[in-house]
Amino acid sequence: MDFVISRRQMLKLSAVLGTAALAGCGGSSEEAAAPADDAAASGDVKDLTFEPGKLTVATGNPAWEPWVMNDDPESGEGFEAAVIYALAEQMGFAKEDVVWVRTEFDEACAPGDHEWDLNIQQVSINEDRKKAVDFSPAYFRPTQAVIAKKDSKYATAAACADLKDATFAVMMGTTAIDYVKDIIKDGSDEGIDIFNNNSDAVAAVDNGQADVLVTDTPQCVYMVESEQLSNGTVVGQIPGTEDPDGLGITLVKDSPLTPFVTDAMNAILDDGTVDGLIEQWLGAYTTDIPTLA
Repeated sequence: MDFVISRRQMLKLSAVLGTAALAGCGGSSEEAAAPADDAAASGDVKDLTFEPGKLTVATGNPAWEPWVMNDDPESGEGFEAAVIYALAEQMGFAKEDVVWVRTEFDEACAPGDHEWDLNIQQVSINEDRKKAVDFSPAYFRPTQAVIAKKDSKYATAAACADLKDATFAVMMGTTAIDYVKDIIKDGSDEGIDIFNNNSDAVAAVDNGQADVLVTDTPQCVYMVESEQLSNGTVVGQIPGTEDPDGLGITLVKDSPLTPFVTDAMNAILDDGTVDGLIEQWLGAYTTDIPTLA
């Protein structure tokens, strides 16, 4: 695969490499090529970010609980917000050096330059997306679930077959579309309404435009418990939807930050930090949820 970076990244990378070359004058080519971990230790990673010295992180607009509490990622509360601050610390950034911005979901997977370093909003890793963006190692593997109004005829569904005739609201660009089509609709697109974001999707169920909504299980539980969907209920998890590749943070394709993010994420996965955050923020949203037949 050809290595391609943007002009902005090239300028920053050239500055870092130029400094390394001056420091290595007179040495062997092997000595001059500093490994990623040596660069991270010297603070060079901070010269590679969108805003030097800062780590600019994008999340959803709005950002939903329990991923981000109260739509306030700066608080560090909520699973994904907490993961970012743990990752940033591992990379050498102080909390005050993390800058949050907002994007729609599709920008997180879009090719080309972006005005952020990392984008985190429950993006499933897959081969097609890897052609457009880089991913961190997976930080969570969710399932997909169905929610409906309690007075809907689909609220008591016990099997996927019971939902075959329902109209589904799903968010654009998500794997929920494929799961509904392949597992419930027998390969058909009929009865799948696609919305720009989950706020619009849940509103569609609330006002009767759609019968049910599908998204990741933690978010479904939150939508019901917080009454984002009034008089709602979690019908159940869709079998076979545990994300095999997991959710990943996205970066610009072939970003010079990718090795640093990979090393840092692996470190907080290996030391149990991420497992602790899963238990803290997602435990109540992932247990005792029935699975449809």
